[in-house]
Amino acid sequence: MIVDSAVYRHGVRVPVDCHLHDYPALRAAADGDGDFVWVGLYEPSHVELSEIAEAFGLHPLAVEDAVVAHQRPKLERYENSLFLVLKTLWYVDEDDAVETGEINLFVGPKFVITVRHGRGSSLRDARHELEQQQAVLGHGPSAVVYAVCDAVVDGYTSVVAELQTDVDEVEVSVFSDRRTNDAGRIYILKRELSEVRRAVLPLREPMRRFATGAVDLIATESAPFFRDVNDHLQLAADGLETLDDLLSSAFDAHLSRVAVQQNDDMRKISAGAALVVVPTLIAGVYGMNFTHMPELSWTFGYPFAILLMLSSVAGLWIFFKKSGWF
Repeated sequence: MIVDSAVYRHGVRVPVDCHLHDYPALRAAADGDGDFVWVGLYEPSHVELSEIAEAFGLHPLAVEDAVVAHQRPKLERYENSLFLVLKTLWYVDEDDAVETGEINLFVGPKFVITVRHGRGSSLRDARHELEQQQAVLGHGPSAVVYAVCDAVVDGYTSVVAELQTDVDEVEVSVFSDRRTNDAGRIYILKRELSEVRRAVLPLREPMRRFATGAVDLIATESAPFFRDVNDHLQLAADGLETLDDLLSSAFDAHLSRVAVQQNDDMRKISAGAALVVVPTLIAGVYGMNFTHMPELSWTFGYPFAILLMLSSVAGLWIFFKKSGWF
């Protein structure tokens, strides 16, 4: 469905005397210098997008990608337009999960068409904020591309910050004195990092090209704005690499702690077994049916044997305690 459509003239939204779905009329209304159309759609059908494609002359391959979605972030140049794919991200804290959406942009000399997929990719705030900045919006379609990219990359940095909090929690848990099983959560976080990486890393090359003014249909005057977006994107990419390294180190530390805990358990089991074996040995010796044995006919022989067992157990317990086995 269409969320919003408007004609902008020199950075200002102007009223038009046509229906929201009258795409040829919208395009015809942007006939002056500094005019362009911005049409925003949310999960359109193939029929809806085909109507827009016919009115604005969009390439059929790009239209097919926009309808199907689930594309890799990319920038493609067609005869009279650009096709840019962005992956949107948002974080669900209770599930330690990163959810993804998608934004497709068709950019021409006098139009921008945004096609959104997923509930976390709203551009309402980006459009409203951009309409308050006439000087920026005066750059034409390039300003819309900048605003959308800036909103998406800000979402990346927010997700990386949330993941940083979770990684910090894992590190605290791994190095705590409690017995914890962190392997499962570490695996989940590494999987979510991979999801974020698939959105962030392919976008670096398009942003670099925008920032250097190397793309047709993107105004060179917009390059400083894209350099700012590119810096934020690079910070997000660096943060991902750091978090991945920290999780790998935490996993190694977790395995080491498990091995140490198993060694401690074996030592305690061995010490406990020794406390049982020694008195059993004494009882076994005194249970033999020999006539001539030390203290066998002594009145206090039985209490002496019991005292010997208790003394040996106490001596072993003190030894193990000092050795750190208990």
